[in-house]
Amino acid sequence: MLSRSDQEAKKARVLRDSQNSCRGKCKHRFDGKGRSPASSGRNRAGGRFPHDAGGKGANQAVAAARLGAEVTFVARLGRDQFGKAALEAYQREGINTDYIVWDDQAASGVALIMVNKVGENIIAVAPGANGGLSPADVLAAGAAIMAADGMLLQLETPLETVEAAIDLARKYKVRVILNPAPAVPLSPELLAH
Repeated sequence: MLSRSDQEAKKARVLRDSQNSCRGKCKHRFDGKGRSPASSGRNRAGGRFPHDAGGKGANQAVAAARLGAEVTFVARLGRDQFGKAALEAYQREGINTDYIVWDDQAASGVALIMVNKVGENIIAVAPGANGGLSPADVLAAGAAIMAADGMLLQLETPLETVEAAIDLARKYKVRVILNPAPAVPLSPELLAH
């Protein structure tokens, strides 16, 4: 039996030696950290206001790239300052951004995260361009998906797009890892892959 550190090293080697396609949400997050959030109809002065690129799909892509995997990210960004900053961040991480689609109609997705002093949070998400990621966007990345050893997915983009990505992965016999968050009802057919 492998020790925990040996198991983690083996996982890192497997990931490092593979190509992965991440399809997911990218957004810019704003964290308001301070005292407890104000009650309804009131406002309250807060503490720090850090902001950075994030989103489940983006975080998965960055984590895989930092572990040494070749990562291709399929996503949709608004053509705005947040989209530009996110793209630059992914490129600095060595992520293939060839299949990130620019959306000229919608802004980049954002999440407003309020965190109180004990770490509890309230999150409001405006999906923006992420809500427009389409099955056609996924199909356009078919060559990258076909070459991938695995595909990481989550549910912050339209469910029909997630289903299209899984169907394409199934066609090419690519392993799918689905982070089923945020929670939505899923069909047995979707979960069967």
